[in-house]
Amino acid sequence: MPIKVLHVGLGPIGAAIVRQVASRKGFIIVGAVDIDPAKVGRDLGDVCGSRALRVKVTDDIGKTIRASRPDVAVLCTGSSLKAVTPELEAVLKLKVPIVSTTEELAYPVRSHRAAAKKIDALAKRSRVAVLGTGVNPGFVMDALPIALTGVCERVHGIEVDRIQDARIRRQPFQMKIGAGLTPDEFAERVRDGRVRHVGLPESITMIADALGWKLETITEDIQPKIAERRVASEFLTVEPGRVSGIVQDGAGYRKGKAVIRLHMEAYLGAPESYDAVRIAGTPPLAMKLAGGVHGDIATASIVVNSIPKILQAAPGLRTMRDMVLPGYFGG
Repeated sequence: MPIKVLHVGLGPIGAAIVRQVASRKGFIIVGAVDIDPAKVGRDLGDVCGSRALRVKVTDDIGKTIRASRPDVAVLCTGSSLKAVTPELEAVLKLKVPIVSTTEELAYPVRSHRAAAKKIDALAKRSRVAVLGTGVNPGFVMDALPIALTGVCERVHGIEVDRIQDARIRRQPFQMKIGAGLTPDEFAERVRDGRVRHVGLPESITMIADALGWKLETITEDIQPKIAERRVASEFLTVEPGRVSGIVQDGAGYRKGKAVIRLHMEAYLGAPESYDAVRIAGTPPLAMKLAGGVHGDIATASIVVNSIPKILQAAPGLRTMRDMVLPGYFGG
């Protein structure tokens, strides 16, 4: 039987997931929810740039679940775990498993311990599983390096670089990395949390726990990438001297030494996009994905490919560390 899918949140990533689910065998879309009045009442395919799907977008999670009886909900409404918790609770109370793109849900055991325990308990009472995943956090800077250590006799340190030309990314991502701002505006928005990549501390903690390392501290540093020349994307133009994107570093310390280092650059006009993992250990390992993993396509894909796995997972809050690593699901 095809897996019946409910979509909650129809922004750029949510819409990309809808298009993948609609095009693959093994799935059937039975419901869609969004709070945007401009989307409510319209055919889901019209909203998401797909063929007509004969599913009307609503603004009520509970009513839609009761009417459509989905096997799983895909939730793409925000990065903040605090902000999406009411939506998670609404779905879980009706005993529906969840795959979510909420970055802070990817590994919330350190930064959001109380919320994680609450969600885990509710999921177990409802006998369903919940997973937060994506390309990063969820794969490139955590699940992938963890998997590579499986062939190591010893590991002393892990470094991951993620370098992206943000011109190919969606508009909300370009805004999130501060593209187009002045340096002062960038600094202000970093201070109030509006400009940053969410997920480095979660990825560091996931890696450390997988390796059995107890970290003393985790640090994070965010700096602007200043444009040296005029650069433009489909959505905006950045003049020289303004911010073209972000440079963000995270580190996890053990015995006074940084044993996990995550480095991310995402800016308009990066000359090369790639993802690289280096493992100091026995044997030492180094890999580089030339061209990088496309953030938007990969996030939508890993969510869709995780749907069959979440239906088989033990009840509770799951992570990419304890899930069966998903592969492509073609139905």
